[in-house]
Parts: sequence; structure tokens; C-alpha cells
Amino acid sequence: MFEKEYEGFWNEQVRGAGGQRLEMLQRDLTGTKKLLEMVLLPVLGSFKGLVLEYEMVSLSGVKIYGDVFNPLIRTVFEEENFVTHAEMITRERFSFERARARSVAALGYTYFPYSRDELEKKPDFCQRNLYELIGRIGNAEGVGLHQLPVYEREVIRFALFRNKPFRIADVSVCFSITKRHAEKYYEI
Repeated sequence: MFEKEYEGFWNEQVRGAGGQRLEMLQRDLTGTKKLLEMVLLPVLGSFKGLVLEYEMVSLSGVKIYGDVFNPLIRTVFEEENFVTHAEMITRERFSFERARARSVAALGYTYFPYSRDELEKKPDFCQRNLYELIGRIGNAEGVGLHQLPVYEREVIRFALFRNKPFRIADVSVCFSITKRHAEKYYEI
């Protein structure tokens, strides 16, 4: 199912692209695809509004690209593979990456990178991080949390605040409701 949705989304992005962005979209996007599958789609619920290989102009005037941009929450998401972003880079490339992150911030965007290892080994943790970002920004219209009923949003906020596993009994105590009623909200 994901593959089919992704293919349609990718084709739509390619149709609207030109120049260097088109070239970027035609490269190996394995990491970006994993980011979409493991974090962004489960949290946001759809590809609607997302932009692949989002083009920006850095503080030095050079074009830079973000793996995925969500204009609704003004966030640039990146998948960073250890080998290509850390282990084998030169000092010059390292400096460029730091300048790139500053440029994204100077443009008024939140820079939100995930490592490939996190995406593969801890997708739930990555999703919780994104839910927390959305919760701190506020409930932007059309974003996952905004579409949930208020009690379900509060259960998620409660879970993020606790930052450890919780049970139905914990939800019951949090909302001062019976365990039977808490079960309804725990299943989200």
C-alpha cells in the first residue's frame, strides 16, 4: 500500500519540478522514502502538502534542498545516514552542513533531522518526537493531532509528558475517569 501511495506522490512531485530539483528527485531517495514511511505518513496521515527535495537559497546564495518540507508547520525534515553525513565527510563538507542548518533556521523553518538508524530501529520514538513538535507548535489545521478528538489528543500529550510506557490505569488517573472509560481512549 505504501509503495503505491509513494509512487503517486513521487510522480506528482516530478511533474511539478524542473532544473536541479528534478535531478534531485531522480536520485536514490531510499532514505527519504524511509522517513516518509516510518514517520511522516503515520503521524500526518497523508502526503498532502508535503514537498520532496524542497529548494531553498542558503545564506551564501547557494541553492540547498531539504528532503521533505511541510509548509503547514514550516518544518524541513531530513534523513541523515551516518556514512554519508558523518563518517566519511571532509571538514569542508561538515562546515557546509552546519551552514546549511543555519540557513534553514534563518529562513524561519524548523530543521528536524532523523538518523537512518533511528528510523530503522526506533520508528515509534521518531513518531513521538514529531507528535511532540506538532504539540509544541500548536495544532496546525490538517495535521494529525488536530484531527483527533480532544480526549485522544490529551492521551497523546499525557504519553509524551510521561515519556515512558503507560497503562489504562494511568489514563484513568490522568482524566479522573473509570478504567472502563479510559479503555476507549487508550486504544488510539
